[in-house]
Amino acid sequence: MTQDTFSVAAVQSAPVLLDTSASTEKACALIAEAGRAGVAMAAFGETWLPGYPRWVNAPISVDTKRRLGGRYLAQAIEVGGPETDRLCAAARDAGIDVVIGIAERDALTHGSVYCTMLFISADGEILGKHRKLKPTYGERFAWGEGDGSGLRAHQRPYARLSALNCWEHNMVLPGYALIADGTQVHVAAFPGYESTRQLVLSRAFASQSAAYVVLAGGMIDPADVDDAELREAIEMLAPMTGDSYIIDPMGDVIAGPAVGETLLIGEVSMAKVREAKALCDTAGHYSRPDVLQLRVNRTPLRRLVETE
Repeated sequence: MTQDTFSVAAVQSAPVLLDTSASTEKACALIAEAGRAGVAMAAFGETWLPGYPRWVNAPISVDTKRRLGGRYLAQAIEVGGPETDRLCAAARDAGIDVVIGIAERDALTHGSVYCTMLFISADGEILGKHRKLKPTYGERFAWGEGDGSGLRAHQRPYARLSALNCWEHNMVLPGYALIADGTQVHVAAFPGYESTRQLVLSRAFASQSAAYVVLAGGMIDPADVDDAELREAIEMLAPMTGDSYIIDPMGDVIAGPAVGETLLIGEVSMAKVREAKALCDTAGHYSRPDVLQLRVNRTPLRRLVETE
């Protein structure tokens, strides 16, 4: 049975860019802080661990992008590896659910990175993951394409929980798949450098889904990056400032914008979710399946199929 009211948090903080060990340690400390704040769920931004590949959009040479891409691959993590084990332990110790963006290395080829949202329960178990379906523009230097296997809302004791990355909210259909799966609290993970667009997309999704949206924006300030090669690659780009928000099921902002490194907290009312869905259930009574339907392929993408 769902709780009628609870709180959720957007964790707005900068990772230690391309330092997986230090970023994991910082993530665990932030999860502990969120637990002390009494939230049910804490959300981090897009590929927070070990950082968004900001250099892919920088006016630098392809050689430099290739070199940084190799470093990014080396620092990416695998689900079920030591980093996710530590995150699971931190979530269990804090007693909260965690949704965190990770740069996930392909465990088979060890040659591709995916922009992944990882769902971790308050019991310290991995609930699932969702890989970004289509990297945007320069992100294709860094990330491969995901599949529909993780495009689901997860039932939690307090609500049904979902997440998408950045411009997946522009694609429309992935969001509709989650709406049809009954999402009630949704994490919209963004890199944190396009404050107007990320807020527009998140408010629209909140209204369309009749769900709360936790907009978790990332942070990177080139001036704070100690690594000389990284700093030089991104110093011509504007800082990523986060600009996180929490939005109610009618599309109204209830918390934010977050400024600086902080824990942005908002209260969720399941009564308000029910009221909004009763008014407009986009994949239910407010749909026309005789005219428009969505087909989702949930088969995991396999490039290698072995037969005896």
